[in-house]
Amino acid sequence: MKRIVFGVVIAIFLMNMYGCLALLVGGAAGAGTATWLSQKLTQQFDAPYEQTIRAAENALKSLDLNITKEEKEASVTQIRSEYTDGKDIWIDVRKITDNSTKVEVRVGAVSPDKVAAEKILGRIRRYL
Repeated sequence: MKRIVFGVVIAIFLMNMYGCLALLVGGAAGAGTATWLSQKLTQQFDAPYEQTIRAAENALKSLDLNITKEEKEASVTQIRSEYTDGKDIWIDVRKITDNSTKVEVRVGAVSPDKVAAEKILGRIRRYL
């Protein structure tokens, strides 16, 4: 029984260490892990609000995706575009603090495309 408990504790410790290592590696860009939740891909960045908006705009341009609409407020900006297969793209940039933002990417209204959202979010990450 002691060996089982010891094994569980070691497993939890290693998982915790791996998670910390992933955060340290991702921390170089100031980014945590992207999560797929509510049919959209979400990631928090250690980057100012305006810089993150520019990164999202540049990401779309680099993928030859035209911005069809952009609504900007003090702490939220929504950028709309259309993917190569005709699916709508929504990118929401939310200011969390002066140096922290959250980006949400959704591609497709009826059947969201996680792969396309990952591609766009990856480009945003590259421009930050």
